[in-house]
Amino acid sequence: MSQQGSFTLAPSSLTDALYESLRKRIINGEIPAGEKLTEQRIANEYNVARPTAKACLERLTALGLLRRSAHKTAVVPELDQDEIRDLFFSRRTVESAAVSVLAENKSIPADAAQAQAAVETAARDKVFENQVEADIAFHSALVAGIGSRRLSRMHELIMGEVHLTMGQFQAHRTTSPNTVAEEHAAILESIEAGDPEQARERIGHHLEQAQNRLLARLEAKSSETPK
Repeated sequence: MSQQGSFTLAPSSLTDALYESLRKRIINGEIPAGEKLTEQRIANEYNVARPTAKACLERLTALGLLRRSAHKTAVVPELDQDEIRDLFFSRRTVESAAVSVLAENKSIPADAAQAQAAVETAARDKVFENQVEADIAFHSALVAGIGSRRLSRMHELIMGEVHLTMGQFQAHRTTSPNTVAEEHAAILESIEAGDPEQARERIGHHLEQAQNRLLARLEAKSSETPK
């Protein structure tokens, strides 16, 4: 059991710092699927007030990193096969629309280009955690790049669960570190070429591959679990 005050927070907004710390612990598996998070536990571990802990739990729940039913304790979820398929259906719908608009304007968002450079660096250095963070940043930048606040909010909700599954199943590790970087580069090439149809096809292929890796990891994990 963690001791009170054993985690320190960066000097920024307290709730933001608490959220970021817990988000990373959930995603990297330090707080595993099925584990409960209570306001009291968080308050004790981080030496914060319960209202601060509550606000953080609500934010994590809103993004899908925690689940709770009425009057129940928040729990780290693990998505099943149907949920993963639905998650990627939603993701493809949003991201295909985004790259189509970007390609029509031959516009590569600066943040997407920067994230792609980070993906390539992480692939070269074989740093899994950095690759996951940069991958999330790349896709978020594509959607943000079309300038629709509503679409970005929708995508943020989707990517919370995507990030969770990437951390829990570590599906990036089942393919060459260069695969994701190369698929991203192909998407950017289509956008720069002004080819919306090709951009949609390439991001669709990229997301299908990601989904299949996750489903394969989930199936393998299920087969290893004693009946």
